[in-house]
Amino acid sequence: MQLSHVPERTHASFDDPNLVSRAGLVPVMALAERCGLADLAAEHVRIAAACGVNAHLKACCLVAGMAAGADSIDDMDVLRHGAMGELFGGVRAPSTLGSFLRSFTWGNVLQLQKVHREFLAELSRHAPLLPGADVLAFLDMDSAQERVYGHAKQGAAFGHTKIAGKTLLVRGLNALAVVISTPLAAPVIAATRLRGGSANSARGAASLAAEAISTARQAGCTGQIVFRIDSAYHSAAVLGAIRRAGARFSVTVPQRRDVRAAIAAIPEDAWIPITYPRAIWDEAQKRLISDAEVAEVPYTAFALKKKGYAITARLIVRRVKALNRKAPAGQDELFTSWRYHALFTDSPFEMIQAESQHRDHAIVEQVFADCNDGPLAHLPSGSFPANAAWLACAAICHNLLRAAATLAGPACAKVRGITIRNHLVSIAARIARHGRGHITMHLPEGWHRQAGWMNLFEAACGPPAAAA
Repeated sequence: MQLSHVPERTHASFDDPNLVSRAGLVPVMALAERCGLADLAAEHVRIAAACGVNAHLKACCLVAGMAAGADSIDDMDVLRHGAMGELFGGVRAPSTLGSFLRSFTWGNVLQLQKVHREFLAELSRHAPLLPGADVLAFLDMDSAQERVYGHAKQGAAFGHTKIAGKTLLVRGLNALAVVISTPLAAPVIAATRLRGGSANSARGAASLAAEAISTARQAGCTGQIVFRIDSAYHSAAVLGAIRRAGARFSVTVPQRRDVRAAIAAIPEDAWIPITYPRAIWDEAQKRLISDAEVAEVPYTAFALKKKGYAITARLIVRRVKALNRKAPAGQDELFTSWRYHALFTDSPFEMIQAESQHRDHAIVEQVFADCNDGPLAHLPSGSFPANAAWLACAAICHNLLRAAATLAGPACAKVRGITIRNHLVSIAARIARHGRGHITMHLPEGWHRQAGWMNLFEAACGPPAAAA
């Protein structure tokens, strides 16, 4: 590819008032309006401070800016260019939106989180967001240390995170999230909570798990729910909250003494060889694992705690050969040594299927990666409640974009968030006005996602679907 004109004869000017660079915001925000985002914000978010007025308009501006790719308060200016004022009303300046965020208290953050939960339920009614949720849905909980740099960030502290496979102490704020997915659907965010950077992983996890299961039910997950978590959340409080909410659990078990004893008691003929269709990465050995053996034994967790805390379920153990990568060529092993990975579950699925499903818990990392490529690239304020509100808006934006992608068609249903923005939102258009208040957007001819974009536009801006 090369320029068709010499650079000296190519000119540019920013002078066309009829152009927009984010035409995809029209169907995306039409979908948000159809699902009642502004109405929910007006109903639930009540901020006492003077800058908290018109919360329904300002919250929608924040979500729209994030959908357009904004990852800071200043980036919200992307909503104010060209003909955006002809397409949208109530657009606020970045300084106004920053003041709005700083007016939040923790109680207002909880109100915004309620908007997020109810909005997800509405999205699931207007888009095929979670196909198969009436049969089986998975909830995955994990936390991420969001790095911050400002010296005045409230709550910022050093916490553990993994970067390039290495555990490091990073100064930041800790975001706890629960996502919902099905075997047919990409994950959406069910619940979020911002915590101090030094917060223990399990802090507040039990209440958030119960909240997320309730949200999943409202979003149409009427079938079996399996809640997958790693060893940081292996506690009686978290597992008890999951069971009381009517879900099944699948949790990685830390290698404690009683767990090692249960594994050692497994007879040799109980191990079943399995071969993975795709090799998986073993972090401890720094190599791909393509085969392993699996066995299962009954196990009672928390037996030493107070009466009523003990939980008896299945201990499923996967073992892989522990190879010595430093051994010289030709030196065979004297005896086979193994590395064990145990999970504790009351899943109704058979052993090999339950073990395979648990490994898919890593899907929650995909959601964090999507958000870090977008609005969570920064936590923009020095105020802790403001950053918590920003996190809640990021969750709303993620779910809205995911719903828009499902309406665009199967080709977009499972793509990453940044791909949704590039294919469906960040499209230039020229605005043409004609009689009786009609506006036509002229988009680029030959756009590679034209069919999907028109599917979304017709679904979001056309007449509502007939009631079933």
